Amino acid sequence: MILIGAGFRSKKGDNMKKIALAIVFALALGLSAHAQKYAYVNTEYILQNIPEFVNAQEEIDKLSIEWQKEIESKFAEIDALYKQFQNDAPLLTQDMKNRRENEIVTKEKAAKDLQKKRFGVDGDLYKRRQELIQPIQDKIYTAIEKRAKQKQFVFVFDRADNTGIMYADPRNDISNDVLKDMGYEPGTINSGKTE
Repeated sequence: MILIGAGFRSKKGDNMKKIALAIVFALALGLSAHAQKYAYVNTEYILQNIPEFVNAQEEIDKLSIEWQKEIESKFAEIDALYKQFQNDAPLLTQDMKNRRENEIVTKEKAAKDLQKKRFGVDGDLYKRRQELIQPIQDKIYTAIEKRAKQKQFVFVFDRADNTGIMYADPRNDISNDVLKDMGYEPGTINSGKTE
């Protein structure tokens, strides 16, 4: 059984996950009385030592900033139109007011739609993140699974967010081994080991 956290799951429902992890950890401790082996990794450390991930994250950050500026400019334009409308309102006929209001509402709806398209649940940013990051995560998972099977680990925990793990013996940290198995040199970033 392999448990992976931080970089592989959202923060929603963390309390439930902490409880589940505590139960699994307690079971693992109970099983270790029967000579079961376990290990842990730090997926944040692993990801930070994979150049493709660092590059992918930089690309995602750039896209996010670019798209945020695009959306902010749309809302700034709407704000300017609204202020101009307020200034001009006393001089406008009802028909002119209605047209101006409709123009503002239409532009605001378009800006909100663009915001949803870019940053929504299944938006462009999410899709791009999946496109760039998912293959790297799959590669990490495969390497962890391979190492776990080779060394006959029953459990591999993720220490990236320290959820429910109060102490872990540094000898059981296989993060550098996973990086090496994937063909990467472990970096100087601290994996969470205490030397």
